[in-house]
Amino acid sequence: MKDQLIRYARAGYAGLFLCTAEEARAEALVQAAAKDLDRPLHAWSVTTGFVDTTSGAVRTCPDPVEALASLVELEGNCVVLLRDFGAFFEERDTLLVRTFRDTLAHARTTGKLVVLLGVWNRLPAELEREITRLDLDLPDAAVLDLVLEPLLESASLPDPPVDVRESILAAAGGLTTIEAENAFALSVIESGTVDSSIVSREKAHTLKKSGLLEVIDTPTTLDDIGGLTAMKEWLVQRSAAFTQRARDYGLPLPKGMLVLGVPGTGKSLTAKATASVFGVPLLKLDTGKLFGGLVGQSEANLRSVIQTAEAIRPSVLWIDEIEKGFGGVSGSGGSTDGGTSARVFGTLLNWLQEKTHPVFVVATANDVGKLPPEFLRKGRWDELWFVDLPDTKERTAIWDIVIEKFGREPTTYDTVVLARASELHTGAEIEAAFVESLHRAFTEEREPTELDLGQVLSGSVPLAITMSESIERLRHWSQGRARHATATDRPPTGRRKLDPS
Repeated sequence: MKDQLIRYARAGYAGLFLCTAEEARAEALVQAAAKDLDRPLHAWSVTTGFVDTTSGAVRTCPDPVEALASLVELEGNCVVLLRDFGAFFEERDTLLVRTFRDTLAHARTTGKLVVLLGVWNRLPAELEREITRLDLDLPDAAVLDLVLEPLLESASLPDPPVDVRESILAAAGGLTTIEAENAFALSVIESGTVDSSIVSREKAHTLKKSGLLEVIDTPTTLDDIGGLTAMKEWLVQRSAAFTQRARDYGLPLPKGMLVLGVPGTGKSLTAKATASVFGVPLLKLDTGKLFGGLVGQSEANLRSVIQTAEAIRPSVLWIDEIEKGFGGVSGSGGSTDGGTSARVFGTLLNWLQEKTHPVFVVATANDVGKLPPEFLRKGRWDELWFVDLPDTKERTAIWDIVIEKFGREPTTYDTVVLARASELHTGAEIEAAFVESLHRAFTEEREPTELDLGQVLSGSVPLAITMSESIERLRHWSQGRARHATATDRPPTGRRKLDPS
């Protein structure tokens, strides 16, 4: 970033917007750039006014228009840092906008570089093309190591082994320098050392505060999923795809997969298990919270998500029920919000196509009809999967998994008979049926029997009946467009055509 600032300054740029919440780190970069340029640096804030960072001289001017007037009076060929100045443009003050445009014109002729510093605030249309936006990436491992080293010294802790140090820095990926320093310090207080598990825990808490991303700590593996053998084999083949050995071999980084199918058939479990297969963190994106009410907030939220996911690389980014966030973008849905959905969707598409960091995206969807056609293009995904209702063999495996999950021995039940009795039931419905039988048996202080399970199953109406038309449409769409998650592209034995009557 410092070199980029230097290039812009030498090219005669007058206005930059350095977007970040890491004020101290950004100021250090601007100060280093000014030093290399051999230019004085003047910093302004509403609380302190203008400060000459070389002499320490202070000029109080809290009013932004007055501050711009003071800026013009500064000697040319300098760097001027304006903290939080973008927030003043939210009021769309005509005088302020006009004064700022005049100030930029003056800066171009006198060799000044004006740098706005702060979180992104949408600029007035008159300024958007006059100010270049720069996003300060979250710190990488090298920068985080500069935070870790002095903390180890101040706590009189020995240097950890290389592999331990790498795990600590990996655990801190996605945090700002201040957040990482806090996590390191808390770990020292709690454990007497810097523990990567504590750092990871604090990172999960930090990301959850934003409401956009959540670190999912799950022990789910492929063994927890009944059936879906083709998709499992495909994932296992790519288990080492993020390693250096794969890069040396010439393998491209995997992009991700889109999993379409019937609700309750294991799509979410697959996303969780994918992280276990790759041995990387799992991040879940809440698309409902991605869209904000303020102008430019939605786009900024997505950029924050992308930046965080790339900082925690390698990682798996899970976008659940993606059609709820981007359904109808290509149709009328994108025109009812001033084009916000279309812009956010376009940014996501471009990132999926062009991303160079090891972030494997797993998107799940129940209703493919709501997804824009351009989202389904194969180049943006390594594979499109269709998950159908489980067949008899898959239901048998699901019963075994569910029974064992709740502390019972699967061999005490005839799971083949249960699989036949649960025809048209999804994995989620099978688990719900077993839980219901547990409640019934618990009130009578006994273990659930196959008779209990049969009664529960016969008394429930599976989703496959209530949504039969939707499921048939989804099956029809998947033929020739998506790969079936089972071992064959033909409907497996035991998976019949649905009849809602």
